Amino acid sequence: MAKILDGLKVSKEIKKEIGVEVEKIVAGKHRPPHLVAILVGKNGASMTYVKNKIKDCEEVGFKSTMIDFPSTVSEAELLETIDELNKSKDVDGFIVQLPLPKQIDQEKIIMAIDPRKDVDGFHPENFGKMALEMATFLPATPFGIITLLERYHIDTKGKHCVVIGRSRIVGKPMSILMGRKDFPGNSTVTLTHSYTPHIEDFTKKADIIITALGDPNFLKADMIKEGAIIIDVGITRVEDDSEKGYRLIGDVDFESCKEKAGWITPVPGGVGPMTRAMLMKNTLLAYKTSVYND
Repeated sequence: MAKILDGLKVSKEIKKEIGVEVEKIVAGKHRPPHLVAILVGKNGASMTYVKNKIKDCEEVGFKSTMIDFPSTVSEAELLETIDELNKSKDVDGFIVQLPLPKQIDQEKIIMAIDPRKDVDGFHPENFGKMALEMATFLPATPFGIITLLERYHIDTKGKHCVVIGRSRIVGKPMSILMGRKDFPGNSTVTLTHSYTPHIEDFTKKADIIITALGDPNFLKADMIKEGAIIIDVGITRVEDDSEKGYRLIGDVDFESCKEKAGWITPVPGGVGPMTRAMLMKNTLLAYKTSVYND
């Protein structure tokens, strides 16, 4: 029976640590860190995620602002807002919640964000620094995963890590971080994706599997080896008869895999809370850089 990698528990510990640091900052007559979230349109999952981020800010003592645009907003208007946030001395970090409507060029938006305020870690400058193992903002989800592995003292050195999914938000950065010369890291990494034939040939040999597909219950017990460490990044809303009208399901068939894995993350309560906690950590880092190094 697998042990649980409890992201909810660890994220609470991290937020508590950040809160203590913010208390000291405010006690020293400094302003608290300020995170801004830009939300475009009424995507249900995005709205929930941004509201949770605002709630996290309140918990740790950050100032937070939400800028809400209709889905019809023009690219020029959005770029104008980003320019204002880049120049604002009162804003330490900001995020533009993805995905964006079709009339907006997502790449142009990401490129417009000042890398020093890019607390999502999506800007190519920050991605490049991460790949070169330089100090920078790490993308929040991969940052959350390596922090979870670190807090549970999971040995990654010399292990075979299979990453399923190659998105710029999770898969690609995750493969880089697991192969870096550090802890967690020093793994031999195989990056698989939708064009990889017979993925189970790789997963059956993996010591660590990190899956970010968005395909409910994709990874079954017969695809993993005994004692494997399973990190489930996938999260899909499936309709049901509950009060909410849906439940959240990961990429991993949790019930079957937990009988065989050594460690496993649940959904919800695994990677999700860690992602949000790391956004707080990146914002604090951005604050320290902007306030104390001016």
